[in-house]
Amino acid sequence: MSITELDATDLAPLLVLAPILGAAVALIFRRMATTVSLLTTALSALLVVALSCVISQNGAANIVAGGWPKAFAISLYVDGLTLLMLAITGIVGFFVALYAKDYFSKTPNETFWSVYLLLLAAINALALSRDIFNIYVTLECLGLASVALVVSEQNEKTLSSALRYLMAALVGSMLYLFGVAFLYHNYGTLNIDLLSNAITHGPVTYTAMALMVSGLMIKAAIFPLHFWLPAAHSSAPAPVSAILSALVVKASAYLIIRLWLDLFSPLSVPMFAELLSLIGMVAIIWGSIQALLQTRLKLLIAYSTVAQLGYLMQGFVLASETAWQGVIYIALSHALAKSAMFLAAGNIRHYSGDDRIGNLNEVIRKLPITMTAFAIASMSIMGLPPSSGFIGKWLLLEAALTEGRIFQAVVMAIGGILASAYIFKVIGHAFTPGETAQSQQRVTPIMSWTTMALALLSILAGFSANELLALFSVAMNFPGAA
Repeated sequence: MSITELDATDLAPLLVLAPILGAAVALIFRRMATTVSLLTTALSALLVVALSCVISQNGAANIVAGGWPKAFAISLYVDGLTLLMLAITGIVGFFVALYAKDYFSKTPNETFWSVYLLLLAAINALALSRDIFNIYVTLECLGLASVALVVSEQNEKTLSSALRYLMAALVGSMLYLFGVAFLYHNYGTLNIDLLSNAITHGPVTYTAMALMVSGLMIKAAIFPLHFWLPAAHSSAPAPVSAILSALVVKASAYLIIRLWLDLFSPLSVPMFAELLSLIGMVAIIWGSIQALLQTRLKLLIAYSTVAQLGYLMQGFVLASETAWQGVIYIALSHALAKSAMFLAAGNIRHYSGDDRIGNLNEVIRKLPITMTAFAIASMSIMGLPPSSGFIGKWLLLEAALTEGRIFQAVVMAIGGILASAYIFKVIGHAFTPGETAQSQQRVTPIMSWTTMALALLSILAGFSANELLALFSVAMNFPGAA
């Protein structure tokens, strides 16, 4: 059977079922867990490629399980925005799994691989779900799996960070669920398509919107609700930090965008969009300044994530096709570049025993591929051409200037300058004398080259902007979304 003969109905459910089955096999046959996980993540990436081919040819797919009425059935939906989240999960999920194989080789964790695959299944299910209660279920699965991964290296610091993250995740889920209850009580359905046709202005609807978006903002670590993120990043193993930044927080940010475009857009609430944009602008400046002040590499990258998420919030108020395409490309570039940067930080910590920025001089001589990968990935974060980050920020700046929003454009430009400052702080220390690092563990070629692969992908995506934007814009009605 060729790809052209496949249907989205065949492929989409497999993106959830394959990781779940892989997790079960990895848990039962623990000696084969690494091999099973690598094969499963590779299969998931191939399924995303096949699904992309189908959707690009046939358009969006609305899948209703079992032939039940849409109001009662489990509904899945695949369009360009869904493909974006699935593609990020497939690519980053595979390369992080490849990296983790060597990272954990001397300190194997019996349950890491099964939990990791369950996390990937939860993200895929979240991206595909067309029911706001099913989305809540996937959010809970994602949160619990993420907390379990944070404590992969058990010590007092990781347990404290994981507990803080768990509390934040539970509060976020509770707020989201309250919003779901309000909507169900008022409209009698949970299906996003049916809700979008029925939704009207009113205090119940506005309350539900505020609760759901607030809960997701906590989970997405969007300023000022990011309090759990730096601690979780700094204490988690490098593969987990990469997944948290590239996938976990991105999944919740994806949901905010999805609900805004597909559910709440008929309400047209400009004040709410302005508030999200303002929060994003503060996040860009505050997160960048905090990154600049850090003395440890993982904390610097974590605060950089807070800043970069601020750019995603600008699409709500600009509300044009150009702006939303910029948001899409920033999400893609951030996932690739930030996962590479966290893996690079993991290599440095693996080798030298710590990630103090002041002691990078020895590391650059011993880990040239790692530091080169960090520098390449940083190009996307700074928004330098020809990186994918440049494409995303250019599109957002173009949209802001076209609509006469000079203040937004200035804030985004300042964010790029501050990003350059904290990136060059790291690179500058790599070329300045510091304390001699004491080698702790060997960084394997796979750990170095998976980091480089993700960094290069963040650049190469900039050369395929037209094709990727056409794919990720399938069936999306961007203009007038706010």
